[in-house]
Amino acid sequence: MIWQLIHIIDIMLWIFIAISVMYVFFFSMVSLFHKRKKRITIKQVTKLNKFLILFPAYNEDRVITKSIISFLDQNYPSDKYDVLVVSDHNKADTDEALRELSIKLVIADYHNSSKAKAMKLAIRTIKENYDYIVILDADDVVKHNFLHSLNNACADGNRAFQCHRCAKNSDTDIAVLDGTSEEINNTIFRKAHNIIGLSSALIGSGMCIDFDWFKNNVEKLSTSGEDRELEAMLLKDGIYIHYLERIPVFDEKVSDSKNFQNQRLRWMTAQIQCLINMIPYIPKAIVKGNIDYIDKTVQQILIPRVFLIILPLIIAIVHTILVPCWSIKWWCLFVILCISLYIDIPFKLRHHVFSQKIIHIPSLFMCMFLNIFHIDTKSNDFIHTKH
Repeated sequence: MIWQLIHIIDIMLWIFIAISVMYVFFFSMVSLFHKRKKRITIKQVTKLNKFLILFPAYNEDRVITKSIISFLDQNYPSDKYDVLVVSDHNKADTDEALRELSIKLVIADYHNSSKAKAMKLAIRTIKENYDYIVILDADDVVKHNFLHSLNNACADGNRAFQCHRCAKNSDTDIAVLDGTSEEINNTIFRKAHNIIGLSSALIGSGMCIDFDWFKNNVEKLSTSGEDRELEAMLLKDGIYIHYLERIPVFDEKVSDSKNFQNQRLRWMTAQIQCLINMIPYIPKAIVKGNIDYIDKTVQQILIPRVFLIILPLIIAIVHTILVPCWSIKWWCLFVILCISLYIDIPFKLRHHVFSQKIIHIPSLFMCMFLNIFHIDTKSNDFIHTKH
């Protein structure tokens, strides 16, 4: 009787994990196909849109000034974009250095800092009108033709974009794994989704959104997962999110396990908060046939990838020792996941990941496991990732 109960639990757990694995596998297979690119005519790109570039900067003395100086090297007309920095808990010397640059500077005056609050303050402060707002992290670096490339993408009147955020550092094994994880997400949740006509996921920076829409909706942000909230609101309004794979935004990856743990705690908390907020709208989304919104809600249920790698492997090994016939389905699941992730990882990163870097995955799993006991779905406290 006890073994029958254990077997039922085992099957139910397998089904629960298999849903996440098969979701990853499906979109990994989709990513092997190439979506035909639409050609943009010269006539379409004659208009130069005006951009507001927003840099929320919380305690970013080490990187913010360098990032702004780098961004101001754009070959886009200077009267067609403004850079706005929301300085929050930065040193006076940093603020003074920023004032010397050709930008707009706002000093945060709120308590309990968050990226959402920085966005709200920026919109309340700015008086000019723009076509699009671009949100970048304080450590982000872009190419000198970044705005020209974005302007070309905006030519068809599209209203929301996610650029290709990729790693600008590989100084530690953790940074390499973090950058690899980001590229896997780019493949599954952005590239593959666009290939079959679904919206790309947003990722917090490298986002370009219609300014009027953003201005009218930013005050609705209420959790620590502002990118997930923005995405849900865009999809509710039927706004398609395009993934701009050829427009890179170079972002600093976490270099140690402590920062990795803090970052993932913020993400795990935001995922649960977003799921709670999205579920009530599901019946209406089904009636309207809003597949994008339904898909985004399903994403909030998916198991974090480190768990997906370690759990089936551990269970498969235990079953192989105790009940070999039960282990077959777990080994199959593990192999399917490995094939999927191999496809998702860019060719240039595969050697690095499958050499010495992979030995850090068990320790990262422990970081993620410990985070489970610190998740507070009612908390909107800002968990800062140091650069």
